[in-house]
Amino acid sequence: MRTKESVKAVPLTPGQSMIAGLKEAVAWAEGQDVQARTTAVQVPSVDVLRVRRKMKLSQDAFAAKFGFATASVRNWEQGRRQPEGAARVLLAVIDQHPEIVEEVLDRSN
Repeated sequence: MRTKESVKAVPLTPGQSMIAGLKEAVAWAEGQDVQARTTAVQVPSVDVLRVRRKMKLSQDAFAAKFGFATASVRNWEQGRRQPEGAARVLLAVIDQHPEIVEEVLDRSN
């Protein structure tokens, strides 16, 4: 009976690993099929006006408390713009757990 010899993978050096990663990134950018892992995070849309009113804050106070520009808050509430990226994530957290955001911001001051 024949047995398969086990083949041990030789670990890459950090430099070799970086080069391999860059080559994979270039191949992906060129549209080649690569075995890359992707992660998609679904952040819910947030009704900024509802969140702000729930907290009983003016637009200026809400913006100042959480580090937004007042004009951004106004544009979000009036539907001229939608929060994107990190602002959308932060607004989702403020909606569900404003006390945590307030605590973190208080510690940093």
